[in-house]
Amino acid sequence: MRAIVTTRNGDVDVLKVETRPDPVPGKGEVLVRVKAAGLNFADILARQGLYPDGPPKPCVMGYEVSGIVEAAGDGVDRSWSGQSVVALTRFGGQAELIAVPLTQIFEKPEQLTFEQGAAIPVNYLTAWALLVTMGGLKKDEAVLIHNAGGGVGLAALDIAKHIGAMTYGTASVSKHEFLKARGLDHAIDYRGQDWLPVLMQLTGNRGVELVIDPLGGSSWKQSYRALRTTGRMGVFGMSTASASGIRGKLRALKALAQTPRFHPLALMNRNRGVFGLNLGHMWDEGEKVVSWTGEIVRGIHEGWIKPHVDRAFPFDQITDAHRYIEARKNIGKVVLVP
Repeated sequence: MRAIVTTRNGDVDVLKVETRPDPVPGKGEVLVRVKAAGLNFADILARQGLYPDGPPKPCVMGYEVSGIVEAAGDGVDRSWSGQSVVALTRFGGQAELIAVPLTQIFEKPEQLTFEQGAAIPVNYLTAWALLVTMGGLKKDEAVLIHNAGGGVGLAALDIAKHIGAMTYGTASVSKHEFLKARGLDHAIDYRGQDWLPVLMQLTGNRGVELVIDPLGGSSWKQSYRALRTTGRMGVFGMSTASASGIRGKLRALKALAQTPRFHPLALMNRNRGVFGLNLGHMWDEGEKVVSWTGEIVRGIHEGWIKPHVDRAFPFDQITDAHRYIEARKNIGKVVLVP
């Protein structure tokens, strides 16, 4: 099979398409012929050597795929063979074939393309955990979605609209028209101005009940200031640290130095909450993920979850795909197709 291999830490030139042995499904696993694989910012950070959860290099990244079951291992009902599925993968997804435990797959809804199917697991599970499970967002509350034009951002917007919340989102101006058409109530330019005063003006100086922030560093300080009484801030990344080589390490150190500390007494006195999410650390919480996935699939069938694929890059254009995400050009999901 062909697979995208991150050969070592570095710039996009370390990415190679190589031939590797076909995997064999073990007990309780199925072999999936990949039709589309998700590309996430974690893959960028892993390539740069800034993602501590990444596997040792050389490695094949990829947390999610959509494809067709080609074979079933021992203990798996053979009726799975030939079915179109979506799967969570603990790396290895950016390949033509992957063996996946049956507990990590679900049937692809018929109305979704394979590319749309690959846009579901990471983005929508992350958004669901942030907004519903941990964020407790309610109807008529206000939420600020940072990087609203990204994959998690659009997923969060779908969910927040369904809940009935007022939505604010930071994004570059070029994405505002799309986001407003998608249903975002207030788009805020974060590049040409300080977004916090704009948000406070829009909310009558009250702030919002929930902020989800994947940026890290000093952004978390501002996001905390944006919270209304009983507000919650969910953090799930540190994308401001992204850069290759020495520059990346320096940016990471700067982001860490700017990271605020939230003391329990201060949180209590301000009536605010801060929580973190790392979906990659939830492999032992399968029943929770299955439950969230069920709600997401229901949303797909009911029509209020609409995964948006910005671009699908062939495996041979993997360097272009990484550059595209690093330049923040994407609106929604970027996927890779064999």
